[in-house]
Amino acid sequence: MRLKKIYTEKIAPELKKIFNYKSPMEIPKVVKVALNIGLGEGSQNNKLIQEAVEELTAIAGQRAVITRAKKSIASFKLREGQPIGVKVTLRRERMWAFLDKLFNIALPRVRDFRGIPDRGFDGRGNFTLGIREHTIFPEIDLDKVDRVKGMNITIVTSAKTDKEGKELLKMLGLPFKK
Repeated sequence: MRLKKIYTEKIAPELKKIFNYKSPMEIPKVVKVALNIGLGEGSQNNKLIQEAVEELTAIAGQRAVITRAKKSIASFKLREGQPIGVKVTLRRERMWAFLDKLFNIALPRVRDFRGIPDRGFDGRGNFTLGIREHTIFPEIDLDKVDRVKGMNITIVTSAKTDKEGKELLKMLGLPFKK
């Protein structure tokens, strides 16, 4: 909630000034955050999928959903409908709480952290970053983790361009590389 208050009081007026928006509805804002853990070997190991559901639920504060294969791919020993990952989409208060935790607690815990490269933008102001270890989040108990999992975090904004989206995320506190 702290981050949302900072956004409404400081960041939104600043963005309006920088980009000369006429209407307050034009000001970019964060719409949702999608978290995804892909587990290719999860199709053979159901325990791995259940572990990932519990861990992602703990990180997000919201129940995670199992993603299933849409097509069968013989070379990957994959059949349609088999579990291949876990995802969760955060909006409103949970989204703001997660972003605050990500920017101020989790990312600084990454080993040899020097900032995030800004090449994760998609051309429409949305940003995706990959994390190699899910253990950087404080909710994860290192003693109970069998396997370190990577995860993708997609921050969806209402920005029209990457420049606007980057400025929004920079002001919110996402540490980009210089």
